[in-house]
Amino acid sequence: MLMEAYWQLLVNHLTKINMKHIILLTVLAVFFLTLSCEQKSVHTVTIKNTLDMSRAFETVKIYKSDLALKDDDDFSKFAVQDMDTKAILVSQFVDEDQDGQADVLLFQPEIDAKSQKQFELVVLDQETKSETIEYCYSRFVPERTDDYAWENDKVAFRTYGPTAQKMMEESIKGGTLSSGIDAWLKKVDYPIINKWYKKTTTGKGSYHEDTGEGLDNFHVGVSRGVGGIAVKKDTTYYVSKNFTNWKTITTGPIRTSFILEYANWDANGQTITEKKHISLDYGSNLSKFEIEISGTDNFYSGLTLHENDGEPNQNEEAGWISYWEPHEDSELGTAIVVPNDNMMSSELYVTTLKDQSNLFAQIKVINQTGTYYAGFGWKESKQFETKEAWENYLNDFALKVNNPLTIILN
Repeated sequence: MLMEAYWQLLVNHLTKINMKHIILLTVLAVFFLTLSCEQKSVHTVTIKNTLDMSRAFETVKIYKSDLALKDDDDFSKFAVQDMDTKAILVSQFVDEDQDGQADVLLFQPEIDAKSQKQFELVVLDQETKSETIEYCYSRFVPERTDDYAWENDKVAFRTYGPTAQKMMEESIKGGTLSSGIDAWLKKVDYPIINKWYKKTTTGKGSYHEDTGEGLDNFHVGVSRGVGGIAVKKDTTYYVSKNFTNWKTITTGPIRTSFILEYANWDANGQTITEKKHISLDYGSNLSKFEIEISGTDNFYSGLTLHENDGEPNQNEEAGWISYWEPHEDSELGTAIVVPNDNMMSSELYVTTLKDQSNLFAQIKVINQTGTYYAGFGWKESKQFETKEAWENYLNDFALKVNNPLTIILN
């Protein structure tokens, strides 16, 4: 009806106005016609920021189950449009329950301090959709024994599987026995995992050498690396072995997530079950770890101290620990952030045993799950030049995760 009214307006005025006005009205009519064909508004999403700081690189989740969908609505065809600028935001669908259908829509808005913005969920013509880069990526790597590796535009990580463990136990060269988390120090924003593994496994180079994109020169050994876990009994820290199974949930422009399972392990007579749900979002230096665990009401997540020549710091009020250290010809900060006041304590554990000195955060287990974020900032990547800059980032990160953006669906 709206379009008919605009066309009638044109007809009523064509004989009364000059050519300049005819052109103007024709352009307006084409604009409204194009707008009506391009998209169909479905739902309004209001995002509120209660903090006195601008917000970006924070992922909003829209659950399909929270939308009052009609029978002919296709959730997987929705796009997110800024209601003010009409810009279409980068978004990503995720099949979290792995039933073959998307049940979550992700996007990252930019919200000014103490303000709110509105977005529409719209259905676009296929021609208006564009390809996006899979910045947030993860996969199982059978060609390099059996690593699992993940990355975004800021950082990359890996950890080790059962074949690497078996090789180590049988004294076969190339094995690794560790549930620690390795850091891959990248200084480019594009994906590097596949490229680095390919040059190493084909003998055309090595990810241990920096050819301009960064390198893996971070030693893990049996340490906790960047965020591996332990259970403490008396004065001893007990840890799991390598992961036994893996499952990739999603990769894309906004998030990668996956699950790592571990064989039951012993903590001085106490049987521990462990399953890691790990995700990494675009723009973040920290992976999110949700540890599904039984056999204990708390656990520790650690940061390796390497040569014990760095500067440890603990901010229990904000809920983070950090280790800033010299790293070859540069500097490196690692950290763990525990949200919602669930960091019970922190401990600097120094020992003469190789690779077993760690800075630990003690984390409360609630409903058999403990949650924390772990990651790093490398000075060579030009993201953080100083220890102070790194710790300012951690303070801001902790403040934001403890005060998430408010989502209102209409």
